[in-house]
Amino acid sequence: MTPTRIVSLVPSTTESLCALGAGERLVGCTRYCTEPAAELAGITRIGGTKNPSRERLAALRPDLVLCNTEENRAEDIAWLRERFSVLEQAPCTVVQAAEALRELAVQLDVLPAAEPYLLRIEAQLTAAAVQNLELRPLRVFYAIWQKPWMSINRTTYIHDVLRVAGAANVCADDSARYPEIEPETVQSRGPRAVLLPDEPWEFGPEAVEDLARDAVFGDVRLVLCRGRDFCWHGVHMADGLGHAIDLIRSLRRGGTPGPVSEA
Repeated sequence: MTPTRIVSLVPSTTESLCALGAGERLVGCTRYCTEPAAELAGITRIGGTKNPSRERLAALRPDLVLCNTEENRAEDIAWLRERFSVLEQAPCTVVQAAEALRELAVQLDVLPAAEPYLLRIEAQLTAAAVQNLELRPLRVFYAIWQKPWMSINRTTYIHDVLRVAGAANVCADDSARYPEIEPETVQSRGPRAVLLPDEPWEFGPEAVEDLARDAVFGDVRLVLCRGRDFCWHGVHMADGLGHAIDLIRSLRRGGTPGPVSEA
């Protein structure tokens, strides 16, 4: 049966649900679900992705709850599974994320609405593959946190977006999924660029100025970028993946080392 009362605990999935024309079925979402702002203005908020109010969620009587293994706690998902129908997704690659978008569309019975997004994602992947035959990979450090400095290894979705875009993640082989790392160690791995996204840690122009002034990463290029282009899946990939590919391509093609804003 097609679900008619949906709660989403995943911001990027909330965006996808609305983009696919099922927004009127959404009865609850997290406070981090911000897109599309106008369509979500009157939706009940049930807390954060890591600490949803189970009581408030249950009161909404959903017939489907959308979860993500990465963003939601295992104990919350287990509690939900005992009471409601749950669609739990855990894409760790771009291809898996495209498959997850298709799975969501099938679950919502809106597959035709998803096809244009899926075709655009496929086109981005093809263009990136051609580009990667022509240009050498760009060694990058992708920062997700500053205090302490943290990055991502090869088991994450962000890593695969970097790979597709033509970047070589200098933390790919670290054992921790989200390794803590000192700037000196980053420098020793020879990155040509440090990517500073605006989420989950909000890096901005002042951060670039401070890091450059103090030569925290030596003379490695500092680049601001949109975090959602690298970590949001779903319909956002149709444009976000292209933004990530374009950014890495511009860095691969030239420019002398030094601080720069690309956000």
